[in-house]
Amino acid sequence: MMQSFENVTVVKKANRYFDDKVTSRTVIFPDGSKKTLGIMLPGSYEFGTDKAEIMEILEGELEVFLPQESKWRTLRGGESFDVPAHSRFSLKVNETVDYCCSYVG
Repeated sequence: MMQSFENVTVVKKANRYFDDKVTSRTVIFPDGSKKTLGIMLPGSYEFGTDKAEIMEILEGELEVFLPQESKWRTLRGGESFDVPAHSRFSLKVNETVDYCCSYVG
């Protein structure tokens, strides 16, 4: 995992979801690609995707239920998971999670 990004634009306005329990900032790279850096507070959440995503868990712990899997999977800091485009996935955040989401394609 990259520890920092260089030569990027950061959108100051936060992306806010679930009564501000999930927040992020958008990072735009010179090639136009985007990532979000954010925090998720403990709770249960369901997300939908337009593009495929790679979710890197930087710190914390959560459980994820992905559309292509049949059971919940626990992830901790240093681990990641892939989400297909045009799908929904569920999260149970057990402790505050620091994350980076990369949008693919």
